[in-house]
Amino acid sequence: MELRSAVEAFVRHLTADRGFSEHTVRAYRGDLGDLVAFVEVRAAAASDAPDAVDVRELDLETLRDWLWQGSGAGLAKSTLARRSAAVRGFTRWLVTTGQTSADAGARLKAPRPDQHLPRVLTRGQMSTIFEGLEYRACTADPAALRNQAVVELLYASAMRVSELTGLRIPDLDRARLTARVLGKGGKERVVPYGVPASKAIDRYLAEGRPVLQAEHPETGSLFLNSRGAPMNTRSVYELVAGILHEVPGTGPSGPHAFRHTAATHLLDGGADLRAVQEILGHASLSTTQIYTHVSAERLKQSYASAHPRA
Repeated sequence: MELRSAVEAFVRHLTADRGFSEHTVRAYRGDLGDLVAFVEVRAAAASDAPDAVDVRELDLETLRDWLWQGSGAGLAKSTLARRSAAVRGFTRWLVTTGQTSADAGARLKAPRPDQHLPRVLTRGQMSTIFEGLEYRACTADPAALRNQAVVELLYASAMRVSELTGLRIPDLDRARLTARVLGKGGKERVVPYGVPASKAIDRYLAEGRPVLQAEHPETGSLFLNSRGAPMNTRSVYELVAGILHEVPGTGPSGPHAFRHTAATHLLDGGADLRAVQEILGHASLSTTQIYTHVSAERLKQSYASAHPRA
C-alpha cells in the first residue's frame, strides 16, 4: 500500500473506529504527513525517477532518522514524544490490517517530555474572575450571559474544552446538576456541577441563548456564538485567554487552566483521588496524580512565604 494513502486510511480509522478527538487527529495527521514528506525526499534522493513509497519500505532506521531530524530542528521533547506515539500507532495498525508483516515502530523511542506542573489559579483569583463575569452579565448581554455560563461550567465540572463545546441541551440534567459528556476515545461519563454554575446556565438558557439562536433555531448545541452557530473550541480558547491575560501568573492561558484549577481545588478540599479521576475522565490514576504534586507544591510555597523559620 502506498504510504500517503495508508496515512489517510489510518487517520480515518482514528476518527471512525477509535473516536479520537478532532485535535488529536489533526496532530497525528500533521506528524505522519511530515514523516511521509521525509521518506519521499529520501526516496527521491536515491532515485532519478522514484515510484510512490510503499509502506513496506518503512524501517526502524528511517523512523529514527526522522525523529533525529526533528530534534536537530529544535522540536520540543513533548513534540518528539507525540511524533513517536503517532508513528508507533501507525505501524502497529499497518501490522494489524495486514499491510506489513513487521512492526517497524515497535522499538522506536523518543525523549521523555519534560514534566511541567500545570497552571493553577488561586481561590481568590477565581473569585475575582467570577465577579467580573457577573458584573458583565448584569447588562443582560447574551454573549456575557453565555461567557459566564461557559466559565462557571468549565471550573465546576473540570471538563475538557472539546467536551464543553460538544454539549447539547439534553445532555444537561438540570434537576440533578449533572452533565453527560463524550470524552476521549468516545467514552461517555457524567460529571457534576454546582449551584453557581446551575444559576448561570439557567439564566443563559432563559435570556441569552434565545437571542443568539435567532438565526439557527434548529441547532441543539448548548453554547452558541454571536451568529447562532455552535461555539467551537477556538472561540472558548479566545474567551479564556482574554480573561486570564489580566490574571497574574505564568503558564498556559487556555481552558485547561480551569480544568487544572478545579482538580487541584478538589484535592485541596479533601476529595478522594479516584473520585477526581472519574470526574476528569482519566483512564489512568497516574495521570490524575500530577494534581497531588501541584497541591504539595502549593503547600510548600505557602509554608515558605508564611513560616518564620522556613
